[in-house]
Amino acid sequence: MFAIVSIIAFLVVFGGICAHCIVSAAAKGCRCRPIKTLVHLFTLLFLEQKLNVIGILRKLLYLLALLCFLVLLITGFYPVLIRGEHLGGYLLMLHATFAPVFAACLAALAVMWADNCRFNKDDWPWLQRIIKRETASNKPDTETHTLIQRICFWLIVVLALPVILSAVLSMFPLFGTRGQEFLLDTHRYSALLLALIIIVHTYLIIQAKLKQ
Repeated sequence: MFAIVSIIAFLVVFGGICAHCIVSAAAKGCRCRPIKTLVHLFTLLFLEQKLNVIGILRKLLYLLALLCFLVLLITGFYPVLIRGEHLGGYLLMLHATFAPVFAACLAALAVMWADNCRFNKDDWPWLQRIIKRETASNKPDTETHTLIQRICFWLIVVLALPVILSAVLSMFPLFGTRGQEFLLDTHRYSALLLALIIIVHTYLIIQAKLKQ
C-alpha cells in the first residue's frame, strides 16, 4: 500500500513541476535550451561573492542538507519502490549515517531562516480584503512564490519532528509489536510528505534564482 501511495504521490508532484515549467516557459515565450538551463542550475551550487559569512555558512548547510536528503531519499525509497523490499543491509547503514547529519542541518537552517520566513499581513491579501474590505490587487509571481516557499519551509520544520521522533523512539524497547508498526508507518508516511514538500520547496527556490 505504501509503495503505491508513494509512486502516485511522486508522479503527481513531478508531473505538476513539469507542467508548471512548460506553462511558465510558454507564457514567457522562452525557447527550450536544456544545456543552458543545466549549466545555469550547476552554477547555483557555487557561492556568490556578495554573501557574508552567515550567508556562506547558510548556503553550505543548505547544500549539505540537500546532499543528505538525496541520500536518504534514494536509500529510503529505492528498496520499497523498486525492489519491493524493506530497508536493510548497507542501505540501512547509509540511511542511518546520513539521517542525523540531515537532522542537524535542518535544525540549523530552521534557526537561520526562521526570521526571513515569518508571515506578515502582506502574505494574506485575501484575509485583508475580508477584514478591511480592500479591493483585490494583482501580486507578481515572485511574491506568490515567496509565500509558498514560506509555507513549505514551516511544513518541513513541522514534518521533520514526526520523522525524527518515530525513528528515534523505535530504537528503544518501549513499544510492543503494534507500537513498532505504528512508528514505522508514521516514519514512512511523514517522510513521504516531507520529501514531497522538500522537492517543491527546492523547485521554487530554483525558479526564484533563475528569475534573478
